[in-house]
Amino acid sequence: MNGPDSIVIVGGGHAGAQLCASLATSHQGVRIDLVCEEADLPYHRPPLSKSYVKHPEETPQLHRSAAWYAQAGIRVHQADPAIAIDRHARTLRLRSGATLHYQWLVLATGTRARQLPHLHADLDNVLVLRNAADALRLREQLPAMQHLMVLGGGFIGLEVAATAQALGKQVRVLEAAPRLLMRSASAELAAHVLQSHRASGIEVQLGATVDDFRIEANRLVSLRVNGVQQPVDQLLLGIGALPEMTLAEVAGLECGNGIAVDASMRTSDPAILAIGDCALFPGLRASGALRLESVQNANDQAKVAAATMLDQPQTYQAVPWFWTEQGSLRIQMAGLLPKNGSCWRRPGKDETSFSLLHYEQGELRCVESVNAPADHMGARKLLEAGVSPAAERACDPALALRSLATPDG
Repeated sequence: MNGPDSIVIVGGGHAGAQLCASLATSHQGVRIDLVCEEADLPYHRPPLSKSYVKHPEETPQLHRSAAWYAQAGIRVHQADPAIAIDRHARTLRLRSGATLHYQWLVLATGTRARQLPHLHADLDNVLVLRNAADALRLREQLPAMQHLMVLGGGFIGLEVAATAQALGKQVRVLEAAPRLLMRSASAELAAHVLQSHRASGIEVQLGATVDDFRIEANRLVSLRVNGVQQPVDQLLLGIGALPEMTLAEVAGLECGNGIAVDASMRTSDPAILAIGDCALFPGLRASGALRLESVQNANDQAKVAAATMLDQPQTYQAVPWFWTEQGSLRIQMAGLLPKNGSCWRRPGKDETSFSLLHYEQGELRCVESVNAPADHMGARKLLEAGVSPAAERACDPALALRSLATPDG
């Protein structure tokens, strides 16, 4: 078998870091270049909205040390982003002017924070949270902050809201949709999250229309919420993310809501792969093309990409799973919510612990667990095993799950 001789990876997030680890264990003697836009080595991102902003002494948690990359023979190009792909010459040009030749090019470019067109990106009191630099800026501003306004009721917005509230800040969340977590969780789970945050002292306003942004001396001083002008101390934009696919689009690769790939992570150019948050891949169970933003998705797609480049092709069939910590809530999800289906609530050890089992045509599709980690692990095993739906259609719809997990405690 002839393995690749040169691989260039663009992106220093979870997908890029996992791909480096997978290739390093293959012992193929491959020349690998990892191109990072940030100055930091690849680091774990989930802590940024939680422990990192709470503790001034905490630093980003690296996936691997500089010594590990050097020992693995991986050249890391820090703070030197890629700016152009020449598909004919199979080269990648960096901002520094360096040119990297590749046999395989892997785009693990992730996402960028969605912005509002009415606000300047560099306003002193308007924040986003996608990377360590964003988190450091938030952490530095938290001590003097009295009130935090969060625009967006998704994972990032609610995580930061819970963190700020725990630090004694007054927090208000504005969500345009009629409920929280509109794109990522069920209505049943969203209702519980809303109740929990309001009980903790966070003000949450649903169906909020926001406009009339007023700026003075490079600060947002007020905005209008449902027709009423409101003062702003600090504003966090948590209105989602967009796939970073500029390189791919300019190079002529097929793109949609992400860089289009097949089940082996190949783009429309057979020498270029895409993985992680930026990749638009064939959905499971004929669910159409998907783009998922999760550590699990990034890691598993990186492993499939490594196999593709090492001439050991696999297809991406991993069961998606997600998690978020918001104050006292540890929420874990396995599978994808069905568009139409039924829901069964499985009680946990107390009123704060439960799981929601979602079925479609008699088959278990997704399990959302709140403060019930054993249920989550059981759900993942059940969904990964593809258990026959016969047990799930029994009188007790949680029979199959109970064979793998019991309520905590």
